Amino acid sequence: MTIDSHQHFWRYDPAEYGWISEPMNALRRDFLPPDLWLEAEAAGVAGVVSVQARQSVEETRFLLELARRHEFILGVVGWIPLAAPDAAEALARLGTAAELKACRHVLQDEADDEYMLRADFNAGIRELTAAGLAYDILIYARHLPQTIRFVDRHPRQVFVLDHLAKPRIRDGAFEPWNSRIRELARRENVYCKLSGLVTEADWRDWTPAQLAPYLETALEAFGPRRLMFGSDWPLCLLASGYGTWSALATQMIGHLGAGERARILGGTAAEAYRIEPRATPSRAGSPPPPVSR
Repeated sequence: MTIDSHQHFWRYDPAEYGWISEPMNALRRDFLPPDLWLEAEAAGVAGVVSVQARQSVEETRFLLELARRHEFILGVVGWIPLAAPDAAEALARLGTAAELKACRHVLQDEADDEYMLRADFNAGIRELTAAGLAYDILIYARHLPQTIRFVDRHPRQVFVLDHLAKPRIRDGAFEPWNSRIRELARRENVYCKLSGLVTEADWRDWTPAQLAPYLETALEAFGPRRLMFGSDWPLCLLASGYGTWSALATQMIGHLGAGERARILGGTAAEAYRIEPRATPSRAGSPPPPVSR
């Protein structure tokens, strides 16, 4: 089945989501499972992985509860205080939730570009390794050198790179992102998400031709076996509709064989996040109830 490996849900609160700036005004509302349901189904997406959007254990619990209530949410990438002395206890307090597949920290917003190399943060990553959870890497392209050093400290940890490390597409910047991401891809324990490209380009004037070189690099570097489709919904709505991005991503891998396309559109995410095969979840029961506005 086709899996959207990267999307977000939230109940909007200005204090909690201060990163949603004025130019992103369209995102200043609730985005919940009923909002995504029809768009995902229309695009042929059978299941999704929900990713944290603010750094709180409360939000992680919120996403886990949504996953328990909605079968089409196949897993959660949550947040725990990985750099805290009680990181292991914080992870244990979440219980043995089968829906929790990975954790993520918003490294791109840390003032210290080498935050990921801190001893306390790396101790938290070792707790994820012991628990069998993946770690999603959210960085900007400038963080790739530090990320390579970080990943090399954890050869047994599964990593998932979000949004191709956010190349500066709107600026037309290709190097050194190109050479650095190819170097990172030499680490076989790193997967990569084909997501977030339209919002790294000019939101109003991007073209498929502008995105193509970055996609081609990702395909060459990671190969279909370690590349996975993601929408980054609802952030993608700043530059593209859900169906538009899904169709474009599918079109841009159309030259690959059927098995390779199946890996990118679902198989890779299922492997990286330990998603068990099952019947198409979004068609297995009644749709979510409508959202009250």
